[in-house]
Amino acid sequence: MPATPALKRSELTPDSRREHLARLRAATADAPLDVLVVGGGVNGAGAAFDAATRGLGVGLVEARDWASGTSSRSSKLMHGGLRYLQMLDFKLVAEALRERDLLIERTAPHLVKPIKFVFPFFKKVIDRGFIGSGVLLYDAMQSVGRKRAVPFHRHLLHAKMLEVFPALDGDKAVGALEYYDAQMDDARFVMMLVRSAAQHDAAVANYTTVIDYLHDGPRVIGARVRDEETGEEFDIHARETILAGGVWTQEQQELADADAGLEVLASKGIHVTVARDRIPAVPDTGIITQTEKSVLFIIPWDEYWVIGTTDTPWTEDVAHPAATSTDIDYVLEHANAILAQDLTLEDVIGVYTGLRPLLQPVKKAGGGASTKVSREHTVMEVEPGLSAIAGGKFTTYRVMAEDVVDFAIREDQPGRPSLTRTVPVIGAQGYAALVREKAEIAARYGFDEIRMDRLLFRYGTLLHDVLALIDEDPSLGTPLEHAPRYLRAEAVYAVRAEGARHLADVLQRRTRLDYETRDRGADAADEIAALVGPLLGWDAATTAREVETYRAFIDARLASEATSDDASAARAAASAPEVPARS
Repeated sequence: MPATPALKRSELTPDSRREHLARLRAATADAPLDVLVVGGGVNGAGAAFDAATRGLGVGLVEARDWASGTSSRSSKLMHGGLRYLQMLDFKLVAEALRERDLLIERTAPHLVKPIKFVFPFFKKVIDRGFIGSGVLLYDAMQSVGRKRAVPFHRHLLHAKMLEVFPALDGDKAVGALEYYDAQMDDARFVMMLVRSAAQHDAAVANYTTVIDYLHDGPRVIGARVRDEETGEEFDIHARETILAGGVWTQEQQELADADAGLEVLASKGIHVTVARDRIPAVPDTGIITQTEKSVLFIIPWDEYWVIGTTDTPWTEDVAHPAATSTDIDYVLEHANAILAQDLTLEDVIGVYTGLRPLLQPVKKAGGGASTKVSREHTVMEVEPGLSAIAGGKFTTYRVMAEDVVDFAIREDQPGRPSLTRTVPVIGAQGYAALVREKAEIAARYGFDEIRMDRLLFRYGTLLHDVLALIDEDPSLGTPLEHAPRYLRAEAVYAVRAEGARHLADVLQRRTRLDYETRDRGADAADEIAALVGPLLGWDAATTAREVETYRAFIDARLASEATSDDASAARAAASAPEVPARS
């Protein structure tokens, strides 16, 4: 078994991006990468991390920002998929539960934490029997051959249910069941995976678009890319290329002139946020129930609730998913059906929209394509040298990464097994010791318990790097004026270490101000731009353009939320870009 390579610097700085691009540019036909991964969502980042820990030469490119698509717009849960038990998909649920527990206990305890859910009953005997037996099986599957990572479920009678979640409508809900799953910040999780890949010597670059695939006869030998920051185009050669394009999979397959491929359809899921005090409950306790079309989650998220979701076909441009007023009304209507006090549009702080990549039966031409299929994801050789992965769920990203890398290197690099069951995501090592020091750190920097817990969940042991910025410049230890839940140091760190290239990257994915404040981050834009602009080499005109572009983007989002159909919402959303066009 090959040794794990020595760890490198993981910071994704402006200078390191130039260095990573130079390394990608140096991957020539005579000195190719072992693996080039296309797509910087959770599947692509996971694949790059997996391949890099095996000691392979790895490149990862993403056309926009890390996790800017589906992987930043989820329900933010690492869960086993309780609803899959209804479909009798026991293997998938068991796999997801194993992966969830691995993240909690070993590989990402700083990014994934247990969360309690109440599943209300509306038919006393039927629901308690049916739902209770399902959750009993769900819990039993977590206890086979390993120590439990979360507590066992319990039944709640009517009075206890209202004690745990007093916001439930006690006239409708006759009792409940309480069980545990896990929660994470999806965009930060992906960014941490990218940094973990870089720490293991992968060359990674966001805002780097694949504009063509390189061929040697029928075989794909890499890709031609464009640096969206400069407009420069260059070739990256690789022995194997992995496509992790999510809802862009078919677009990329067509770009590669693939004769076979995966068919991926997009399904829209929206979420809204409301203030925490609008729905009284015991801390860290959410609600799950079924609707006629989807699952309804009411999830505690720091000072807010995240409520969703929908599940409707999206046939518009996948680059511009958008919520409609109909979507928002649907979510509120179904939340109000189980809550004692109705929520209104005035309660909605933010809205975000994602597209689930739903895998369809594999397309083949000529019958010669190799495939590896599971119930939830598929790996396929769409051309010699080009493997694609699609489907699956966030919780099983590690298994998917292992599968696609195994598949891609099966002939050229046999004998290099995956190591990611034991290699932690960056920020995990030493996390338990750091938690024991949290009172001391809080006292030293004047943080209250809420801020301290928030920082630990965002950074893990990388918090030391954020605190070092404050030690260097104490003014960075003060909260942002228009977003006081975040420190000024966090905006600076987003550029100095987390790969942020534009104002929107900081406001939407390094922080989550686009749905955590009523102004969607617009009021904090000037202050954050003033902090990050000098680090990114912006002049006054560039800084102003970044702020203006972001505010116009938010206005377009708000306009889309006032429409009633997907076509109108997509047009409104597409009317303003997220980041400025290259000048």
